[in-house]
Amino acid sequence: MKSMKTWTAAAVALLSMSTATFAADTIKIGEINHYKRMAAFAEPYKKGIELALKEVNDAGGVLGKPLEFIFRDDDGKPGDAVKIAEELMTREGAVMLTGTILSNVGLAISSYAGEKGYIYLASEPLADDLVWKSGNPYTFRLRTSTYVQAAMLAEEAAKTDAVRYATIAPNYAYGTAAVEAFKENLKRLKPEVEFVTEQWPALFKIDAGAEVQAIERAKPDAIYNVTFGTDLQKFVREGTTRGVFEGRKVYGLLTGEPEYMDPLGEESPEGWVVTGYPWYAITDGPGKTFVDAYMAAFPGETPKIGSLVGYMTVESIAALIKKAGSTETPALLEAFKDLKVATPMGEITYRALDHQSTMGAYIGVTAVENGKGVMRDWSYKDPAPYMPSDEAIAAMRPAK
Repeated sequence: MKSMKTWTAAAVALLSMSTATFAADTIKIGEINHYKRMAAFAEPYKKGIELALKEVNDAGGVLGKPLEFIFRDDDGKPGDAVKIAEELMTREGAVMLTGTILSNVGLAISSYAGEKGYIYLASEPLADDLVWKSGNPYTFRLRTSTYVQAAMLAEEAAKTDAVRYATIAPNYAYGTAAVEAFKENLKRLKPEVEFVTEQWPALFKIDAGAEVQAIERAKPDAIYNVTFGTDLQKFVREGTTRGVFEGRKVYGLLTGEPEYMDPLGEESPEGWVVTGYPWYAITDGPGKTFVDAYMAAFPGETPKIGSLVGYMTVESIAALIKKAGSTETPALLEAFKDLKVATPMGEITYRALDHQSTMGAYIGVTAVENGKGVMRDWSYKDPAPYMPSDEAIAAMRPAK
């Protein structure tokens, strides 16, 4: 009898310990990004995640558990990213995947997620194939579509007298999609335009002098630029030195984002029409609340578009799990259908049609103020008027 009582007491103690351990468990999210080479974006992005995680967990977490992100670096290599994704899901106990900045990496993880049945929220990669031509039931995308941002710039370009255009873009999935979208939309709005030269430098290996010379030889009326990061810095400096931007309108996808403008300082281009993030001029509403919270959490730092994307990634995942009431994949997939999320950019929805969020974009004109590049005359645009029709999108997505 004594041994039975001893066993029973031990069993109760073990059960209590197991229950306590379970209650203390976290909900793990596998986060994959290019933290080494793309630190200008990835570090602010990580800080945005950390700020949102603190807010979520201070408020009680999700389903009574803390939300935890497990960060891994993909080295910018699709193959490495896929291996990391498998490790996160099978060894680390992640319930879903998120992250990546480079579109070729995002496409690799998306394909793998679709094959394995893992949910993947592509927070940053911009190639539209993620949710359109290569879309699958398990992949969702947060950031504003490349097609939409290019269409916004094309709308502005169509208002000018420019007919002859030059383009320059990195030679990989995002760059090619960005040029294709701009050409499609501009030709629809202004059929007489022609593209007299297209430059395709390898990502982060731009020979800016040669690219600028090629553009100048073509004598375009306007230039469409898709370079970013160190490629943008070299292109702007070389183009300014050689006068290639003088007397020409320039349209820049992502150029107004602080992570890419800040390093240029007083060398920032002036008069370019760009998409970006004018955090310094947002004076009220949830956008201002986010800016203030970020600067309070990280003294001496200012928010970047990466900060905002990281923050909204956590908001999206927390809202998803709360709506699902579970971390099981079938429940999460069902909850993602037209999921609504309150964010610093207002409420967004993950469309059941194509798994693309309705996050919009800021568009404005570059200027230099107090030695820094900024966006003036900016506005926030809803993506809906710039999207292809629902019928066109449905036709692009693979049959389920």
